[in-house]
Amino acid sequence: MISKHWAFLLLSVTGSASTFAQTTKDSTGKQLDQVIVTATKYPVKQSQTGKVVIVLTHEDIEKSAGKPLGELLGEQAGIIVSGSLNDPGTNQSIFIRGAGSGRALVLIDGIPVSDPTATDNSFDINLIPVTMIERIEISKGAQSTLYGSDAIAGVINIITIKSDVKTPFNVKASASGGNYGTYNANAQVFGKVADQLTYNIRYNHDHSSGFPSVTDTFKTAPSAVPFLNDGFKSDLVAGNLGWNATSALAIKGFFQYSQYKVDIEAEPFTPAVDYTSATKSLMAGGGFTYKLANTTINGNYRYSTSDLRLLEDSVFGQYYYTDHYVGTSQYVEMFASTNLGYGFTLLNGADYRYASMHEASNYGNFNDTSISQTSMYSSLLYSGKSGVSAELGGRLNTDSRYGSNYTYTFNPAWLIDPNWKLYGSIATAFKAPTLYQLYSPYGDPSLLPETSKSYEGGIQFNNTLLNLRATYFHRNTKNGIDYNSFTSLYYNYDEEHGNGIEWEGTIKFAKIWSLSANYTWTKMKETMQSHESFDDTAYNYALRVPEHTANVTLGVRPIPALYLSVSTHYESKRYDLGGYEAPDVVLNPFAIVNGYAEYKVISKLKVFVEGRNIFDKKFTTVYGYNSIPAMFTAGATVEF
Repeated sequence: MISKHWAFLLLSVTGSASTFAQTTKDSTGKQLDQVIVTATKYPVKQSQTGKVVIVLTHEDIEKSAGKPLGELLGEQAGIIVSGSLNDPGTNQSIFIRGAGSGRALVLIDGIPVSDPTATDNSFDINLIPVTMIERIEISKGAQSTLYGSDAIAGVINIITIKSDVKTPFNVKASASGGNYGTYNANAQVFGKVADQLTYNIRYNHDHSSGFPSVTDTFKTAPSAVPFLNDGFKSDLVAGNLGWNATSALAIKGFFQYSQYKVDIEAEPFTPAVDYTSATKSLMAGGGFTYKLANTTINGNYRYSTSDLRLLEDSVFGQYYYTDHYVGTSQYVEMFASTNLGYGFTLLNGADYRYASMHEASNYGNFNDTSISQTSMYSSLLYSGKSGVSAELGGRLNTDSRYGSNYTYTFNPAWLIDPNWKLYGSIATAFKAPTLYQLYSPYGDPSLLPETSKSYEGGIQFNNTLLNLRATYFHRNTKNGIDYNSFTSLYYNYDEEHGNGIEWEGTIKFAKIWSLSANYTWTKMKETMQSHESFDDTAYNYALRVPEHTANVTLGVRPIPALYLSVSTHYESKRYDLGGYEAPDVVLNPFAIVNGYAEYKVISKLKVFVEGRNIFDKKFTTVYGYNSIPAMFTAGATVEF
C-alpha cells in the first residue's frame, strides 16, 4: 500500500504543473528562503528543515479579516476545523491529518497554551481574533519531541509580536460590519523607543446577533421553545513589551485578557432559551533571550486562568441548570541552541507544566485536583553545504500520575538544488490524559497516555513564480483516548491508522494574477467502542473528517491599489454521530464560494469587503446544527 501511495504522490507532482496546493492568497515563490521558528524553536530557513510548515503572512491574514480564525486555518492543506463554518462563537475543534480534537497544540508567540477546563485540554481559538495576529506558522506531523503533550498531529504557532517596528508611536485601527448584526472594532498602539524598548497594546471587540445554531430539519410540530438567533460578543485586550537591556540580553513580557459570551442550544435539533456560555481567560508571563558567542539561551514563563460558566434559566419548562469550571495552568521552559560548527546546531531544553481545575454545578462538585509534567529534550540539527540536512531528537517526559514516557524524531531532507527539496520524517508523539478525563464523574484515573508513531515524506519545487509541494503521511495511534457513551466513562481504545496525501502550491502569472490551491486525501481506520452497542467495532472513517478536501483561490491585482479574489472550499461526505445507540449519519459533500476585495484609498487607508458562502449554499458540517448562510462584511483599516 505504501508503494502505491508514493507512486501517486510522485506522479502528482511531476506530471501536473497546472494544479497547485497552498492557500496563501498573494504569495510568490522562494518559499524555501523564508525564516521560520516553529520547526526547530530557533530561527532557520525553510530550506534547512525537512518539516512540513505552512506560513500565513501578515498580508495573507489581512485578507481574511472578516473570518474567524478557525475558518482561516481550515483553508490550509490537511486541516479541518469543526465548528468554524457554524454560528459565531461555536466550539472550534482542530483536526490535523485526521487526528481528533486536542491532538494539535496551539502556541501563542512560541509558548504552548491550553485550557485545563476543556475535556481534551484544547485551547479555545474563539479567544483569538484574526485582527490580532501578525503571522501564523503551522508545523504538521508529530511534534512532541520539541513541544510535548498534545502535539500528535501538529503545532499551530500564532504570532502576535510585531517584528518590524521602527518609529516611537504608531496607531492602527479597523472597523467592519455586516449582516446578522455582525461588527468588529480593533485598535492597536505600538512603537519602538530609543532602539531598546518596543511595545504593543491591542484591543478588539466582536459582536454578532447570529442565527439559530440548531436546525429544524425534522419539521415537527411547533415546539414550546422557539428557534431564536444565537448571539455572540467578545472583548480582548492584550499587550507585549520588549526591552533590549544590552546587546546580548533581551527581556519580554506579555498579557492577554479575553472574554466572550455566546447563546447555546440544548443539543442537536433542540433549541434552548436563556442558555448561555460565558468564558473568561487571562494569560500573563515573560521571558528572556541571552546571546553568547555560539549559544543562545531562552527562557519562558506563562501563567493562565480560565473561567467557564454555563447557565440555563428558562421560563420554558421552568428549567434551571448551572455549571462553573475554573482552571489554572503554568508553564516554565528554558532551552539553549548552540552552534557547534561544521553545520551542526544542538538544542537542549527542559520544561515544567502544571494544571488544576475545579467544577461546581447544581448537580454536584468536581473537587480541586491537579497534574504536572516535567520534561527534558534534546535535538541535533545538521545543515550542510551539500544541501543535506537532518534533525535527530528525543524527549523524556515524567507525568505526576502515570509515570514516564519518551518520544523521538528523525527528520532528514535534501535540497537537491535551489528549486527542489526532498524530505521525510519518522517521529513519535503522545497525549497525556486530561484532568477531566481522569477525575471528573466520567473520568478514569487508570487511563494511559495516547501514543502515536508517524511517517511522512514528500517533495517540494519552488522558484520565483511557482511553489509546489506534495506530502504522504501515515500515523499509527495506540491507547487512544475517547468517551464511551454506554459506560459513561473515558477509556483507551485499541488503535487508529491514518493515511493521507497533501498536495499544495501557488503560482503567479501575467504579473497581476495569482492562483493557489490545495487538495488533501485522508483515509482513517480505527478499532474502538461501537456507537450503537457495547461491542468494539472497526471503522473505516473518523467522525467529521472528510476523505477529500480542496481549496482554490484566484486573485488579481489589476492596479497596485486594488486586489480582488474569489475562492472555493470543498469537503466530501463525512460521518457524524447519529445519537445514542443510533448509527452514524452521513453528511453530504458541499462546496462554498467566498469573495474578497480591498482598495487602498491612500497610503494609510484601506477599505475592504468580504463575502462568505456568497451563493447561500445550504450544507451541514455538524449533525443537527446550522452552517453559515451568505455572510457579508465591509470595513476599513487606517494606520498612521
